[in-house]
Amino acid sequence: MIKSMTGYGGAKGVSGKLEISIEVKSVNNRYLDSSIKLPRVFNSLEETFKSIVHSAISRGKVDVYISIDSSKSDDIEIKINMPLVKSYVKALRDIAFHNELSSDIHVADLTRFPDILQAEKREVDTDILCADISEILKNALNGFNEMRKREGEKLGADMTARLDEIERLTNLAEEVSPRSVEEYRKKLETRIIEVLQSSNIDEARILTEAAIFADRVAINEEVVRLRSHVAQLREMISSEEPVGRKIDFIVQEFNREANTIGSKGNDAEMSKIIVDLKAEIEKIREQAQNIE
Repeated sequence: MIKSMTGYGGAKGVSGKLEISIEVKSVNNRYLDSSIKLPRVFNSLEETFKSIVHSAISRGKVDVYISIDSSKSDDIEIKINMPLVKSYVKALRDIAFHNELSSDIHVADLTRFPDILQAEKREVDTDILCADISEILKNALNGFNEMRKREGEKLGADMTARLDEIERLTNLAEEVSPRSVEEYRKKLETRIIEVLQSSNIDEARILTEAAIFADRVAINEEVVRLRSHVAQLREMISSEEPVGRKIDFIVQEFNREANTIGSKGNDAEMSKIIVDLKAEIEKIREQAQNIE
């Protein structure tokens, strides 16, 4: 079943004590345009995540938001600069010795000196983090695609109804076309009688003229092609593959055949059929803009 280009999906998970939250949003676009937004420190992982997105989506403007919450993580480590501690202790003892002072040294006194204690964040294993985020991203994309499928079902149902109407109008045009030939023959006969002022006319001449007219307004080929296009579009609607661009193309072919039939029609009834036919084709074209 076809998919809509617009959709939303989200998923949450953890990597160690990091909380990961991912959102995927998309809108219509002629081609695939993806954007990954994540904390700058992890920008090196962007291409990996973009590759996953491209494997699940083929068309649309896609924005992926990846947030990493470390507020509950105990990734802060306090390190002691032991060489510096020993230097401070030695310096304090020297001061006490040379000035006949007490050499009592307390830990609290040492911690007041700069750079004795240093707070550092533990290194994050980016390979593990990347693997965990990738799984959460795939879950978000699964929900995203499920939503797009549901929207695609609605689009497919609407387009199928339009195709049913196009088939009805095509059949009606096929019925109306021979009538115009018969009407032309009668009008031609009436004009010849009026010009010659006699009912004694050359029937062969009328038949020849009518045959020439019938050939000029025949829509058999256009009707066959229209029905073929309808059948092709029905197959596309039920396809699991991205078909948005193909539908764009086949809608152009629908319009081509409708315009040709319209140029051959020369009566009010056929003109109305063509107007209605092109209206249905235009509605399909509008819907095709939403399909992946």
